[in-house]
Amino acid sequence: MITRSLYPILTQRLAETPAVALLGPRQVGKTTLALDLAEAPEGPFKGAHYLDLESEQGRARMADAEAYLAGLSDRLVILDEVQRLPGLFQSLRGLIDQGRRKGRGVGRFLLLGSASMELMRQSSESLAGRIAYLELGPFSPAEVQDTETLWLRGGFPDSVLAADDAASLRWRRDMIRTYLERDIPQLGPRIPAETLRRFWTMLAHAQGGLLNASALARGLGVDGKTIGAYLDLLVDLLLVRRLPPWSGNVSKRLVKAPKVYIRDSGLVHALLGLETREDLLGHPVAGGSWEGFVIESLIMAAPEGTRASFFRSGAGAECDLVLEIPGQGVWAVEVKRSTAPKASRGFWIAADDVGAERRLLVYPGAERWPTKNGAEVVPFRAAVAEFWEKVVG
Repeated sequence: MITRSLYPILTQRLAETPAVALLGPRQVGKTTLALDLAEAPEGPFKGAHYLDLESEQGRARMADAEAYLAGLSDRLVILDEVQRLPGLFQSLRGLIDQGRRKGRGVGRFLLLGSASMELMRQSSESLAGRIAYLELGPFSPAEVQDTETLWLRGGFPDSVLAADDAASLRWRRDMIRTYLERDIPQLGPRIPAETLRRFWTMLAHAQGGLLNASALARGLGVDGKTIGAYLDLLVDLLLVRRLPPWSGNVSKRLVKAPKVYIRDSGLVHALLGLETREDLLGHPVAGGSWEGFVIESLIMAAPEGTRASFFRSGAGAECDLVLEIPGQGVWAVEVKRSTAPKASRGFWIAADDVGAERRLLVYPGAERWPTKNGAEVVPFRAAVAEFWEKVVG
């Protein structure tokens, strides 16, 4: 069993807040993490009550939510796929306020959801000041030691822990099919599954590239507004990251389009039919896939409140990742696949333009050393570990 790095953070938030929303894509391990919390023999939330709102039985029990949940006021209540009942949040607000008056002000509800924007909109309107948000991603390098396997298969638990690469690829293909044919239609959008698959695959081919909505629209035979809607949907489902360009007070002309990454590298490879490490290394997407894998790992491990972006000027100065970390200033990160990484002149210019206090060249090796230009060459795993140490404290 792999202990999730988010576990101590989740317990801390529940000890501070009446409700916590744990967001993440389907099959990422939200339910497992919540039940581990409830079943911990010495934990403060032992005996928590779990309810799956995707099941008819679960939704039936919520027909009179206030009456049902009032009988569980002495226990943590875990509500899975809570976005399926948008009217529930007003009831939760009343129960939380009643509990506060009776001296039970924290650790009342753990809400699990896989559609982030809709869940956040619904909950923030009703539970303002009463809820905290956490995101659970796929397994990270802090949790799985085999970096190459994690990169190839991605971090979804059933994929990375599969018996072999072929079984892992089958699982990811099945997951993609389930999203397209069942999960997305349940959310309401009427998008042909094959059209969305083609769009998702086009994003995989262009992993880490600038968003070119007009080119995507031509490829699918739709308009730019439709492309925006498709992208919004995959971002909302926490499957795609839209990395914004850095915006600051500089006199240079900066790129304004965002970069687009499929967040899990294993899904990139499944969409492109890449089963083995050799298949991946021989494919043109290898560089973009590694870059996306590293960037996603660093963003997910970064301290709360970190603002992530990239920098690219019209003159060619570029930085793969700019992290504005509360209390620690601006970090400029260049991602390298080489075991002998060297930064380009454009990186040093970009780092100066964003006012970077730390400059990192992140690579897949094991040694760490300073460069003559004030940067550090840092192993990928060490960079992720450093962030998690800051988060966990």
